[in-house]
Amino acid sequence: MTQPPLAKLETRLGYKFVNQSLLQQSLTHASFSGPTVSYERLEFLGDRVLGLLLAQYFYEHCPNDREGALSLRLHSEARTATLAMVARKFNIADFLQTQSGMCFAENDNVLADVIESLLAAIYLDSGLDNAAAFLKAHWPLAITTPASFEKDAKSRLQEWALGRGLGLPVYRQLAKSGPDHAPEMTYEVSVANAGSKSATGSNRKIAEQKAAAALLERLQAGESI
Repeated sequence: MTQPPLAKLETRLGYKFVNQSLLQQSLTHASFSGPTVSYERLEFLGDRVLGLLLAQYFYEHCPNDREGALSLRLHSEARTATLAMVARKFNIADFLQTQSGMCFAENDNVLADVIESLLAAIYLDSGLDNAAAFLKAHWPLAITTPASFEKDAKSRLQEWALGRGLGLPVYRQLAKSGPDHAPEMTYEVSVANAGSKSATGSNRKIAEQKAAAALLERLQAGESI
């Protein structure tokens, strides 16, 4: 499939690249056998840029949140489903360079990687301020009550497991560290015959909810491949 003009994508993004090779690299899948390097290194950088920008945004806009609540907000905005949703706003899959015959329009993992790569490309092209402007223009950045996100994660994981006859998710503590006034607790959640995930938080509730969200994300991503 012939790649559409990248100027069309730039219009959708609301950003014009100075270095067009960065844009091209951010859209090149590892399956493509051409001269352009794939987006894998950009995706690595984009993941870190995204984390920094989200942390700064919620630090500034949620002054009453403690560390655990801020972490939940960040996780919600950086999860695969959210990133894929942002990518679909631009029909990113139409612009990907891939092996002939391959299409990733329904692959959330690839779409998420590409949007992180694009964010890194903008950062390298013109700096952190423009990367932040791109994020603020296109991410949901919902200032919602973290408790609602936590409840959704555990209840949705339970529904996913029971709906497939796998029984209830099982939670267990793996570790506890830090002083009494600032503990760090690591909990694992597992679903029979489906896998497990662990996460760390400032209390049991936060750690369990983060672990549930992470496992559910992985399980749902596996179903979409």
